[in-house]
Amino acid sequence: MLGQLHDPDLHLLRLFVTVVEAGGFSAAQGVLGLSQPTISQRMAQLETRLGYRLCSRGKGGFALTEKGVLLLDATRGLLLDIERFRQQANGVAGQLLGTVRVGMAENQDKAVNLRLAAAIAAFRRRAEAVQLELISAPPAELERLLLEQRLDYAISYFSGNQAAFDYQPLFEEQQRLYCGNGHVLFGVTAVARERLLELDQVRHPYRFLKGGEPFQSRRSMAVAEQIESVLTFVLSGRHIGYLPRHYAQTWEDEGLLWALDPGLDFVVPFTLARHRAQGVGEAQQAFAQDLLAAFA
Repeated sequence: MLGQLHDPDLHLLRLFVTVVEAGGFSAAQGVLGLSQPTISQRMAQLETRLGYRLCSRGKGGFALTEKGVLLLDATRGLLLDIERFRQQANGVAGQLLGTVRVGMAENQDKAVNLRLAAAIAAFRRRAEAVQLELISAPPAELERLLLEQRLDYAISYFSGNQAAFDYQPLFEEQQRLYCGNGHVLFGVTAVARERLLELDQVRHPYRFLKGGEPFQSRRSMAVAEQIESVLTFVLSGRHIGYLPRHYAQTWEDEGLLWALDPGLDFVVPFTLARHRAQGVGEAQQAFAQDLLAAFA
């Protein structure tokens, strides 16, 4: 029996409503961004907290028990009341209130940072008293924070396979293949593709999920998720690797990096992502509007 409601209880209740609306555990996987065993485990936690079964999930398919039907109605009413309270609190005296949490991929181009700064400036001209939080992290970490609903938005390149997310395009980033000073190809202007295939290339586990790069060598003895780590491997003179052109330019100008075949360049799309199941308050909506306008 639930004596008092706590945040974990609300998370479980929201999961319960999502499972019912999706039509079962399997169908809810894409919406929640969770595996079926995880969903089943959390539903069991909720049933333990309540002290009764909510649904049957046997050969006959997914079905609510009578108590499950009653809890579904009560939960929907509770979540609606919470949303109304949040909206009323955020709209006090015509002000935007609360906190907006935005995650962003690291090492952005100067132009990108300037546009983000312009969005913040536009937002601050509104009638608001909002705490803005900017968090820099690798794409995989940003996806995890979004799935856990610990961010309102994230700006990065994503795998695009999370059905739980909405994506809006923002800008593109050009990637180029480099080697470092001391590498056998440093200073070489024309390299046969077959020779490149035999070189040791830094593998980026997140980026390579879709295999979207135009070139991947047959050998990789270096793995790095963050741009700085890829750069370090390349600067060693023993590995080749892709880097954002804007990021590599300074090192290239200093004679420490050498750009390989430009025909192997590729473009990474950056998007503004949010979790579909996460409530969007007035402050979050306003900041998203200013952000999209800045990148338009």
